[in-house]
Amino acid sequence: MTRRTLLLGIDIGTSGTKAVLYTPEGRAVAETSRAYAFDSPRPGWAEQDPTVWWEAVCACLQELADRPDVDPREIVSLGLTGQMQGLVLLDADGEPVCPAILWCDTRIARECAETEEIIGLETLLEITGNRALNNCTGPKYLWVRRHMPEAAARAVHLLVPKDYIRYRLTGRYAGEPTDASGTLLFDTGHFCWSEEVCRALGIDTSLLPPIVPSAGIAGTVTPGAAMATGLPSGLPVAGGAGDNAAAAVGVGAVNSGQAFTTIGTSGVIYTHTDHYTYERAGRVHTYCSPVAGEWAYLASIQSAGFALRWFRENCCGDLPEADAAGLDAFAYLDREAASVPPGSEQLFFLPYLMGERAPHFDPNARACFIGLSARHGRPEMTRAVMEGVSFAFADCLALCHEMGVRVDSMTLCGGGGKSALWRQMLADIFRFPIAEPMAREGASLGAALLGGVGVGVYANVRTACAQVCASRSVLQPNPEDLYAPIYAIWRRLYPAMRDIFADMAAQ
Repeated sequence: MTRRTLLLGIDIGTSGTKAVLYTPEGRAVAETSRAYAFDSPRPGWAEQDPTVWWEAVCACLQELADRPDVDPREIVSLGLTGQMQGLVLLDADGEPVCPAILWCDTRIARECAETEEIIGLETLLEITGNRALNNCTGPKYLWVRRHMPEAAARAVHLLVPKDYIRYRLTGRYAGEPTDASGTLLFDTGHFCWSEEVCRALGIDTSLLPPIVPSAGIAGTVTPGAAMATGLPSGLPVAGGAGDNAAAAVGVGAVNSGQAFTTIGTSGVIYTHTDHYTYERAGRVHTYCSPVAGEWAYLASIQSAGFALRWFRENCCGDLPEADAAGLDAFAYLDREAASVPPGSEQLFFLPYLMGERAPHFDPNARACFIGLSARHGRPEMTRAVMEGVSFAFADCLALCHEMGVRVDSMTLCGGGGKSALWRQMLADIFRFPIAEPMAREGASLGAALLGGVGVGVYANVRTACAQVCASRSVLQPNPEDLYAPIYAIWRRLYPAMRDIFADMAAQ
């Protein structure tokens, strides 16, 4: 009997770990997941014990290995992805010296301000492509050094979450460019750790792991890890990529001009490019791409799918009409919104339920409906929420254009990507085609493809994407520019409200 070739992708997320086996054609043949929570011992803190990720990985892989339709000997490579910018500190024995501080933790405002003051914002942006924000790994280390000096003194290895799992699998300490460029300790334009930044911050570069390519092989599964997981001993493990970078591979956004938008809880626009630059105010993140020697720009908004979920849960009641129609609540709201013309009958929504990141970086910003009248009902309000989120994405795209980044096509991912209405809305606002990807789990597929490149299943990342990544459908923009005058009015609303938001926050 001929053995199959299988590629394994593992995604170590904030709320759970997922493991998926793929054929070289990109077909998922088996998958499993384990959920977990993060700890918040104080307001604004977000921590996890790294061993929780390892236990989840072991449980997922053991479940896959025990399936009657899976032969672990058919797996030829493993690729990792996961939550970016978490801080994992290990001692000389490879044991965590403190809980991992996650990307969403907000305790490091002082350390971020000090980083920009010590290095200088312009210099920091030139070297790293990013400004010091709460999600960055480097300032988290400075916080540990200040507040947990005994733990910092025992730390000899600084990793991010997926790289910790690779260490547990292979016994090797390694990083790769996409995640490293989110630490604020990396020379993003030259693909190496920044001696200048580390020296200025007093960080010993011996803490930092060697860098391997995203599609390079970083190590092989040890006999001990094979016993714990059910994987074959000696299985090659690739460098992998951070979650957004791996998703770019999974949806095929690996050429200049290609981008994807994610409508998850928050929202992201990720754009691939072959040249290095940065946004002068640091409102767009510059990261290394999984394609060796190239880059990506990422702009994010705080409330994307969350805005629609908030509206559904707080403003729409039980929706018995959805049950009667045999639809879930969001599908029913989507159908109602589709009956409303663009502009939602002169109703506007600012989606700043949790402040805003790009382009305003204003924690005081607040959400609001503007223009409500007696003729507006749930369908108009639903569409206004979707349009408000879409306009916020358009603001992010405008930043990329200001940086000289070309965007020709867009793939729409995340839960919101299932809505044909939302896809058409974005096509009409962006003025170029919007595709729906075949892969629902873009990050795990991207990780698996990177592993496949590492062992020679594919010649390179672009070849892998060309062979595997396809679209379910592509929506073209309406020939008539329906949204230009509507968006022009919407863009005037935040500047008009900015001082009011600040006054409200001061009360």
